[in-house]
Amino acid sequence: MPELPEVETITKDLNQKVLNRTFIDVWTDTKKIIKKPKSFKDFKREIKGKKIKKIWRRGKNIIFELSKNYSLLIHQKLTGHLLYGKWNKKNGMWEPESNNFLKDKINTYLHLVFFLDNKKMLALSDLRKFAKVELWETEDLKKSKQLNELGPEPLEKGFTFFKFKEILKNKKGKIKQLLMDQKIIAGIGNIYSDEILWRSKIHPLKDVSKLNEEELKKIYQNIKKVLKKAIQLRGESFSDFRDLEGKKGFFDKERKVYQREGENCFQCQTKIRRIKMGGRSAYFCPFCQKV
Repeated sequence: MPELPEVETITKDLNQKVLNRTFIDVWTDTKKIIKKPKSFKDFKREIKGKKIKKIWRRGKNIIFELSKNYSLLIHQKLTGHLLYGKWNKKNGMWEPESNNFLKDKINTYLHLVFFLDNKKMLALSDLRKFAKVELWETEDLKKSKQLNELGPEPLEKGFTFFKFKEILKNKKGKIKQLLMDQKIIAGIGNIYSDEILWRSKIHPLKDVSKLNEEELKKIYQNIKKVLKKAIQLRGESFSDFRDLEGKKGFFDKERKVYQREGENCFQCQTKIRRIKMGGRSAYFCPFCQKV
């Protein structure tokens, strides 16, 4: 699933490509992607003619603030990623006009296409069709539980070490699971929690209540470092993520533990291990990261 760095990459690209554009029409072959309103016919009627006035990110959500006090929320979920370009329908399939990156297999699962007033298109490629698209009245969205129940943004100035300690104070549970809990901190998922903990030399199963001041500081500092570096490198494309042009991110060269089971630790040469935590995998070095 795209995490904070991938969603931030897309959001920045969208601001360069589609800000101040107007939605002319929309197509889908998978109506279940549209969660609000329930009817695709209503969604289509409401989105047409709306101008994109602002684009921002909250957690893993992309929000387009539109004219007439509407907002479009897109959560790309597990395999979804937004693409920008121009496609033509041939034999029931969307084919890109020129951009070779858009021809890559991973970019061809188009299930939602917005037509813009500059004759370009904004498309959602989503192999598993789990993405979520919602059209809200802006004020209702800003008051909604799904935004207001999210934890703080870890790269904002207000996310200080003191704030981080206060968030985890009196919390119980494994540190990896808490880092991935969107109600505690917004935007961190499976990939970056593993990378943060490896750099902090903290075992993913360690209970947060047993972390001392120095360990907490290491985790806090590495949250900032890892996420900033990942944004700088335009995200991790080990799996499905691609940017608006269909290109891979470059964080893979910085990946130390995630999906490296059986490979040597870059620090001590011990074999990286994988364990299951609540249905998710955790990758770690058993020598560098002791419980």
